Amino acid sequence: MKTTHENAKEQNHDKLVDNLQGLLEKNYDAEKGFTKAMKDAKNPRLKSFLQQQAAQRSRFTTELTQAIRNLNEEPKESGSFTGDLHRLWIDIKSSVAGNEDEAVLEECIRGEKASWEEYQEKLKNENFPPNISQVVQKQATEIHNTLNRVKTLEDLADQ
Repeated sequence: MKTTHENAKEQNHDKLVDNLQGLLEKNYDAEKGFTKAMKDAKNPRLKSFLQQQAAQRSRFTTELTQAIRNLNEEPKESGSFTGDLHRLWIDIKSSVAGNEDEAVLEECIRGEKASWEEYQEKLKNENFPPNISQVVQKQATEIHNTLNRVKTLEDLADQ
């Protein structure tokens, strides 16, 4: 029989892994979304930006995968059904909208805002070990920097 301390330690471990798995899944979704948006975009500069974002999210998944493996757990290998639905919505919205680049960009921005909020929530409410907190905070900062570039991206979409 486990002691109260052992049970608490196991529950903390499981919660930590669940939080990291959730972020990992969101980053798989974001990577696929940016790749899809890149293929749909018409403006070369916007395509380049979206390609950079897809590569960034690929790096995030690698970092989170390693953090999960370091906890002796098996990381998820794909995104969510919700992410698949969001990409379908982007397809529909793009086909109906007059300015496809603008519609694609709006959905990417919406997705980034949701990612930023989720990262902020995790950082505020979860007590990550310092090494993991550093990775999650760095990723959150990069997502926030992307959001700060929104005006530039909107200008690209209008060209």
